[in-house]
Amino acid sequence: MPDHAPAPREPTTTTAPFGLLPTGEAVAGFTLTNAHGLTVHAIEYGGAITRIVVPDRSGALADVVLGCDTLDDYVKGDAYFGAIIGRVANRIGGARFALDGTTYPLAANTGANALHGGVRGFDKLRWQGSAAAGHDDARVTFRLVSPDGDEGYPGALSVTVTYALSNANALVIDYEATTTRATPVNLTNHAYFNLAGHDAGDIGAHVLSIDADAFTPLDASMIPTGEVAPVAGTPFDFRTPRPIGARIDAAHEQLRIGHGYDHNWAITGLGDTLRHAARVHEPTSGRTLDVHTTEPGLQCYTGNFLGGTMRGKGGVAYQRRAGFSLETQHFPDAPNHAAFPSVILRPGVIMRSRTVYTFGVDR
Repeated sequence: MPDHAPAPREPTTTTAPFGLLPTGEAVAGFTLTNAHGLTVHAIEYGGAITRIVVPDRSGALADVVLGCDTLDDYVKGDAYFGAIIGRVANRIGGARFALDGTTYPLAANTGANALHGGVRGFDKLRWQGSAAAGHDDARVTFRLVSPDGDEGYPGALSVTVTYALSNANALVIDYEATTTRATPVNLTNHAYFNLAGHDAGDIGAHVLSIDADAFTPLDASMIPTGEVAPVAGTPFDFRTPRPIGARIDAAHEQLRIGHGYDHNWAITGLGDTLRHAARVHEPTSGRTLDVHTTEPGLQCYTGNFLGGTMRGKGGVAYQRRAGFSLETQHFPDAPNHAAFPSVILRPGVIMRSRTVYTFGVDR
């Protein structure tokens, strides 16, 4: 018998066609696989993560992100499943901002406000994907150039987003951006998770903790008031792990405004160092998800506006609260709040951000 265990297999990246856009452009898909059978699949359209397959405590595999089976469904959909969000994630109040003495109007695509980059945000664009070799992880890099004036934003913005899957079951997302003119930039990924399986229904039993002492309350149009309020004594206190559904329908004005949780938490920590932001545990499967990030904020969204109208993978109709998102980002509406961490990127500076989603099991 050998006196040592075999070395783990090297992570691999494979590429295959995913479909054709109405323009005739081909869209490729990339599958990242590690030594433990964990796989991540992402496509060039929106840079969307379409599948994450992970084991439970008994080793059974399940896909734990909501998504679609076909490219056409992603093109027609409006739920941002798994997509890269930009130029500016979340909402901008009044669909406008002022920068260096100039006011820039944006498309109002959610009431009077702008949401997730506009009518054709980064989620609705074809990225250029390329698999990378010579690393100790499986990875794919997506690149995009957003032209000056795109959706009303100034400057030509060059963006690179890399997904890297390690044998430690960690999915690392690295964002980089440069610009030709000063412009706001706030990038994130909009994956919806359900650790019981994408088709398992309500996520209320998932146990969540968030490393945050404060959050940013919303006004009636879901724009931050500018306050950074303590979570203590509110349903927004997840410093001690609690089921997501335990207080989601409590009689609290902020929950009424968000129709549940759809808020930004101010992550505890200093500067732009990588730090733990959140942990989720699904009791039945034992699956866990830990989130680390260099970002100052974490938007926890509990799928309040899913309504079963969009067919997902396998024909599943994703109902309200069938998934949750943990979107690492700067604070919403930051260009209009001088006290919030700035999202302004200027020429000659490289914006860099990292988020790590690590999957595991509690036995």
